Amino acid sequence: MFSVGLTGGIASGKTTISNLFAELGVPIIDTDVISRNLLTPGEQAYHQVSTHFGSEILQEDGEINRSALRKIIFSNPPQKIWLETILHPLVFQRSHDQIIKNSEATYVLVVVPLLFETNFQSLVDRILVVDCPSDQQVERLMKRDDIDETLAHSMLKQQLSNTERLQSAHDVINNREDAVDLASQVATLHRSYTILAADK
Repeated sequence: MFSVGLTGGIASGKTTISNLFAELGVPIIDTDVISRNLLTPGEQAYHQVSTHFGSEILQEDGEINRSALRKIIFSNPPQKIWLETILHPLVFQRSHDQIIKNSEATYVLVVVPLLFETNFQSLVDRILVVDCPSDQQVERLMKRDDIDETLAHSMLKQQLSNTERLQSAHDVINNREDAVDLASQVATLHRSYTILAADK
């Protein structure tokens, strides 16, 4: 089964790009979605996380307030490490299981924001990195998550730099300008991945 790992910094455009691959019929496995599902009531991870952080991160309906949790972990590195220790092995296993479930597809796209930081490279055959400048990420992140610039910069600093990701990329999508033609880049890569998958 041929799998491509899509990664890039926070707010770099990964969702937009994965949606374009989905429009071409490529199955998408999104580790952010898997992580969110793990934190829903009834999941073991939900119980562990809600017990550890307490009512401070819970909404009235019992759901985890992700904004509150985000502010805690990005301002307290030990808490971030604790949460990742709980979630990452579970996310890896569920991602692997979903890849197997899509074995009839030509290839799958696995969206892993922290692919290098979590050592998830073994999940994929090829790595596609989104190239996006940090100032553009900060601007998008502040708008998307309704946070201030200080928190946005803090979140970026806890990830690899764009330069470090690019050094380990097999392929790159240029998302450095708002007007860049992402659809054309995705279509070109899709053709390439279809050929590579057939040769595997």
